Amino acid sequence: MFFVLPVIPLLAVYILAAVLPAAFLLRYIYRQDTVEKEPLGLLVTLLLLGVAAALISGVLERLAQTVLQMLIDPGSPAYTILLAFLVVALVEEGTKFCLLKGRTWEHPAFNYRFDGIVYAVFVSLGFAAFENIQYVLHYGLSVALPRAFLAVPGHMSFAVYMGLFYGRAKLCAACGDERGMRRNWLVGYLSAVFLHGVYDSCAMIGSVPSTLLFIVFILLMYRGVYRLLKRESAADMPV
Repeated sequence: MFFVLPVIPLLAVYILAAVLPAAFLLRYIYRQDTVEKEPLGLLVTLLLLGVAAALISGVLERLAQTVLQMLIDPGSPAYTILLAFLVVALVEEGTKFCLLKGRTWEHPAFNYRFDGIVYAVFVSLGFAAFENIQYVLHYGLSVALPRAFLAVPGHMSFAVYMGLFYGRAKLCAACGDERGMRRNWLVGYLSAVFLHGVYDSCAMIGSVPSTLLFIVFILLMYRGVYRLLKRESAADMPV
């Protein structure tokens, strides 16, 4: 009993350190939705779907990585880049998008363009929070701070671009433009995959040039996301 009790508050500290960055960003995105707030029940469901996306991705990534290892030398730079883009980014953003679309596309609350960003971010931050808990529990509090400024906001940034085009796709659907709808779905998904792939490639290669590129990429991406959110929030429109 004396050995069990101290574990509980320690576990709570670890989980809190892992979840707080996502909670802060969720609040920020929620406040940017100035025209009409989304139903709380829907948002909670999207967070849980983000957790489901993380679990599904874990299985699919292991399978895809096994195939990739049979085709390419795991020690080569090409393997690292293909792993980042075709395994991690493609799978993770794909599971997020499928669950996002399945839950929200026909939902009556999806009636403004900015809603697409809100929905995509909530799924992505549910994913990021669950992933962050795993990292912090496995590697300790030393990874909590860097992941709070890199991994968690990174997932949000990928989602903002996915949600931007997801919202535009909804507008196209309302106007009867099926080609535009499908094009925006694809562009939103591929935008998230590209950003995620660049992020992971630079992080996994770990050389001096890739680290410098990573820093520049992160700063530019965060700046772009901040400006995009302000613009889209101010110019929100019904669909």
